[in-house]
Amino acid sequence: MRVLATIRHIALTCAAGIFCLNSNSAFTQNLGKERFTIIAPFPPGGPVDTLARILAEGLAKKFGSTGVVENIPGGAGNIGMDKVKRAKPDGHTLLVIPAGNLTINPTLMPKFPFDIEKDFSAITMLAKAPNVLVASANSGIRNASDLITRAKAKPGALNFASPGVGSGLHLAGELLKSQAEIEITHVPYKGSGPALNDVLGGQVPLMFSNLPAAQPHIKSGKLIAIGLTDLARAAVAPEIPTLAEQGIAGVVVVSWYGLLAPAGTGAATIAELYTAAKEIISAPQVREQLRAQGMSEVLFTPEAFAAHIRQETAVWGKIIRAKNIVAE
Repeated sequence: MRVLATIRHIALTCAAGIFCLNSNSAFTQNLGKERFTIIAPFPPGGPVDTLARILAEGLAKKFGSTGVVENIPGGAGNIGMDKVKRAKPDGHTLLVIPAGNLTINPTLMPKFPFDIEKDFSAITMLAKAPNVLVASANSGIRNASDLITRAKAKPGALNFASPGVGSGLHLAGELLKSQAEIEITHVPYKGSGPALNDVLGGQVPLMFSNLPAAQPHIKSGKLIAIGLTDLARAAVAPEIPTLAEQGIAGVVVVSWYGLLAPAGTGAATIAELYTAAKEIISAPQVREQLRAQGMSEVLFTPEAFAAHIRQETAVWGKIIRAKNIVAE
């Protein structure tokens, strides 16, 4: 009887295994039979476009399908986001998006048209790039101690540039002011390029910049790297200390990029997409491609990514409301 029971158990287990294999095979085939469309809600070029193209190619290869990238700029990214929101939730239309659109704009924009949790399904964070506080070479500021000494000697006299009101790099400056208990004056520009040019020219002494954009100027000596806004030093620039190492804790502002699907996408499909994205982004050749652009892969589970979005939204919301910052 025990032998018969064991045989019966094995038979049932095998049958169940065959059913699961067939189900998984059918599911994978179903997910891959249609074209993957990756929406990048900004013009071609830059980290969002790069990651979207990596994913489109990787998903097409993995599922034996095709993959395309649609660059849909406009509305500070809202137009492209809206297309994904309205797409069929079958896992074939996906969104690659920077942190600010998910965690800053909901508070910054008075008429932000989305509820991130209700309108989208989080899949994973894909990559991050550290930001760095830089000073112009002629500013006389060489480290965080110099900055604090100068700022406290003449409150408000030091200026810092940013790509615009409410940008992540602007908010990094506001966070620095709070954490270091100093007063420096914000000078907004229309984009990172013009802001960086004026810091290079010495018209403005300070700026928070994305490390990949600033690094060539740091290496040439035209900019002084004061400190990274991350918890640890960057692998691409291990010689630059963090602000925390220099006694300014809590200024953690990292540029990151995530992958989302329309709300209503099934849990099994989200899990399948997360696994696929993890394989694609973790491939050695992709890691090297990201590293060349100053990025590193960061792969959160869907649950962890959703929690991170909520947490960071709360942090930025508090700062934006306290400073009465409104999008221009």
